[in-house]
Amino acid sequence: MLGEALDCGPCDRAELPTSWHVVRSTPEFNEHSMPAGLRKSHRVAGDRWGRLAVHAGHMRFTARTEPPIDIVLGPGATQAIPPQVEHEVEPIGPVTFHLDFLAPE
Repeated sequence: MLGEALDCGPCDRAELPTSWHVVRSTPEFNEHSMPAGLRKSHRVAGDRWGRLAVHAGHMRFTARTEPPIDIVLGPGATQAIPPQVEHEVEPIGPVTFHLDFLAPE
């Protein structure tokens, strides 16, 4: 239920399930075109995982997992985003990136 803690080790470690596949991808964004909703704390829907893929530049990714994740991603890096985990993304200067959303097969 929303607001209840999950006991999910892969979620806390942001380890993308291997049996899930991409069901939707965003267009490529940059530091100017990224949607306002991505600029504040938000969550991926409960039945999906997200995957942030940085093409150029750098982005900070933070997630309220246990322990918390706080990482800077560079070109070619990806970061799994567990469902219902509050997180934030922040461009560090010029950047291009996109997001994939994954569901179970």
